[in-house]
Amino acid sequence: MKTYDIAVIGGDGTGPEVVREARKVLDAASGKYGFKLNYQDYDLGGDRYLRTGEPCPDSVVEELRKFPAILLGAIGHPDVKPGILEKGILLKLRFALEQYINLRPVKLYDERFCPVKGKKPEDVDFVVVRENNEGLYTGSGGFVFKGTPHEVAIQESVNTRRGVERCLRFAFEYTQRRNKEKTLTLCGKTNVLTYAFDLWERTFHEIGARDYADVKRDYAHVDATTMWFVKNPEWFDVIVTDNMFGDIITDLGAMIQGGMGIAAGGNINPEGASMFEPIGGSAPKYTGQNVINPLAAICAGQMMLDFLGETEAAKRIEDVVISVVREKVKDLAAGRMGYSTTEIGDMVASAI
Repeated sequence: MKTYDIAVIGGDGTGPEVVREARKVLDAASGKYGFKLNYQDYDLGGDRYLRTGEPCPDSVVEELRKFPAILLGAIGHPDVKPGILEKGILLKLRFALEQYINLRPVKLYDERFCPVKGKKPEDVDFVVVRENNEGLYTGSGGFVFKGTPHEVAIQESVNTRRGVERCLRFAFEYTQRRNKEKTLTLCGKTNVLTYAFDLWERTFHEIGARDYADVKRDYAHVDATTMWFVKNPEWFDVIVTDNMFGDIITDLGAMIQGGMGIAAGGNINPEGASMFEPIGGSAPKYTGQNVINPLAAICAGQMMLDFLGETEAAKRIEDVVISVVREKVKDLAAGRMGYSTTEIGDMVASAI
């Protein structure tokens, strides 16, 4: 029997609640498909930071490096200033573990939950590959004359050939494996960001023409991409973009697929520890009420199994989630599903 050691970070707010349901479903899948998951829980989040003053010790990062996968609930605490936990935990792990791909499937399971008129599941089914270790998120920059009328704030976007190329290669190869339209769209802003996206565009066409001739290459400015997400989402197969643009367009993608309650993502190091999470926040106002939607966390677990090579179990989880969304839930928003958090988890696990 194959065994996988999985690190679990429940995190803040409703994070532990949705992780509980994801584990319930993962255990049902592992029992059915003949593999074992060994979980190791880690206390990282706002409560720990308030107790210790340290978001994520380096020693914990080194421990997490040994796991093939990490399941994360949510990070964000109302009593901690914004930015501290995000930089001290999320960005720290993404950078230290070289999770250089953020992978975001955007898939509509039921047209009732798409806010765009007339769009059906076959119209909203694409994937965003976001570079996850560079760009504006490196923290490069600083202040001059901070706190004075002459203050200057500089935030620099760092793009390296190595970082851009490995992201693009992942995206090309993912497009090949997906084998849908075999079209990869580079999302950028070449008409204004003429240094960073010159590098992206040149590399995109160089390696595409040389090494991925079977993949059709396309380009769209980021502002046009957001427009077409709403008007013509069916135009997209796989999209690749930088860190900032990827952060923005994936939230729009979540909305057209039905909202944060169903949106999951992976922070991928193809050769190392990767982290899977629902992309919504910690939703502290719903903590302990048993009303938060756990399906995004369950889908994150499904992505984790697919990454680990348990593709049959992953496919079964997705099929059951689609069935539950289409046949059971009234809404994907917290408190409006028609079922509690635990009931949704039970429903998916028992169906598996």
